Amino acid sequence: LFPSHTRKQHSTSQPTRCCRSTTARPGRPASSLLFIHHHSPSPTPATTTIALSVPAPPASPPAMAPHAPPLKDELDIVIPTIRNLDFLEMWRPFFQPYHLIIVQDGDPTKTIRVPEGFDYELYNRNDINRILGPKASCISFKDSACRCFGYMVSKKKYIFTIDDDCFVAKDPSGKDINALEQHIKNLLSPSTPFFFNTLYDPYRDGADFVRGYPFSLREGVPTAVSHGLWLNIPDYDAPTQLVKPLERNNRYVDAILTIPKGTLFPMCGMNLAFDRELIGPAMYFGLMGDGQPIGRYDDMWAGWCTKVITDHLGLGVKTGLPYIWHSKASNPFVNLKKEYNGIFWQEELIPFFQSTSLPKEANTVQKCYLELAKQVRAKLGKVDGYFNKLADSMVTWIEAWDQLNPPKGAGAGAVAPANGALKK
Repeated sequence: LFPSHTRKQHSTSQPTRCCRSTTARPGRPASSLLFIHHHSPSPTPATTTIALSVPAPPASPPAMAPHAPPLKDELDIVIPTIRNLDFLEMWRPFFQPYHLIIVQDGDPTKTIRVPEGFDYELYNRNDINRILGPKASCISFKDSACRCFGYMVSKKKYIFTIDDDCFVAKDPSGKDINALEQHIKNLLSPSTPFFFNTLYDPYRDGADFVRGYPFSLREGVPTAVSHGLWLNIPDYDAPTQLVKPLERNNRYVDAILTIPKGTLFPMCGMNLAFDRELIGPAMYFGLMGDGQPIGRYDDMWAGWCTKVITDHLGLGVKTGLPYIWHSKASNPFVNLKKEYNGIFWQEELIPFFQSTSLPKEANTVQKCYLELAKQVRAKLGKVDGYFNKLADSMVTWIEAWDQLNPPKGAGAGAVAPANGALKK
């Protein structure tokens, strides 16, 4: 871990004309009674004694506790990759205190280099197959959707996931943005999905609920998802990339909004945090990539499923800050091949999710997700046979999740170590 600076508190010197008593009062910690003698200037000598109670000084000046990174022991950073992780050097001041879960996509024999000084585990495809056995079929191959395996093997309450072509952005003042810290703030403050606040997030400094906002709703609800944004290369689909190849996002909007109940959104997985205990089992990035008829819809699929479930369970989703710097545009022609079916299918998918309702009996994320899988098979299977296969994988995903994450009190889910697990 990088060194923390320690500031020391130094006690001030006491007046020279003082004496101390260390008599403790009943029910209170030991303190010093400081007697200040005031000599009257009158001809007749007189002395007035005033007793002040002050804390007893410590034997030596205490050092202030070093600033601990927020949620250091409660959060994992999940990174999918096919390349060396040199990008971590730029994130070192913000990421080094945390544990990383690296999911290597593609050729498992390739060595991924991770900079020195990071605490991490690295899982490749061989590890996924070994840990999940036949259930490994639900994890995508040759697609960043493989990142959801990291969500499954994590044992932490919170997850932050980021792509390896994303760097530290700067705010309008030129200051580096600590994206992770902002995500944590978003997750630890409530959401307001049932009534829109025109000052956006009322829990931020300098904001509040506006006139007319129902007092009965001002407590908010727990935040399950924090969806961050990106400067520079925008997250466009292939047709838009082709039409606007030189477009860059230079607009920094200092805002955080709760996405209203009943409203879907296109979730992007490159700068995303969530409460794993609240919504983790719904964060399945689907079947994409190698051998599948669709790609680049993994995070959006997870976002649509997650939003339906958070709406049903009374949880919140925030979007806006923080920003990261998206450095590299992917090839729009390659993207078009991956997205081609999805461009047409999404015209069926969006109405499906907009009209989906879950029964009252679905009172856990797992039950909600299994119900969604049932409806995917019944209603989307007729769009293409792929959705029957996807529905099967959704069920397999929940089975694998429960296998590695049994309910508390049912015994810990044993996760086999990564193949030559790399830990620093």
